[in-house]
Amino acid sequence: MSSSSIAANAYATAARLFSPAAGASRAAGQGGGFGEMLRSAVQNLDQTARTTDQRSQAMAAGRADLIDVVTAVAETEVAIESLVAVRDKVVQSYEEIMRMQI
Repeated sequence: MSSSSIAANAYATAARLFSPAAGASRAAGQGGGFGEMLRSAVQNLDQTARTTDQRSQAMAAGRADLIDVVTAVAETEVAIESLVAVRDKVVQSYEEIMRMQI
């Protein structure tokens, strides 16, 4: 597997996590909104991290390919970076609101 396909998989995971269409359909259909989207992203990150752990353990046991482990780690890294970016924006927005004069 080439590095371009690894990057494509990682970006596809990030797009799936934070696609506006998915968030809008969830908000319209279930009334979830931002909190539901964030909960879903954290659950997806948890599942991605568990998959990475399983692939790492399988590689240590000699049952997995190095490329699979590297791909899983890259996908987890993108998911973590995406959640950190969202967290930073939420904190920045909160600070902006607190600076507003009423």
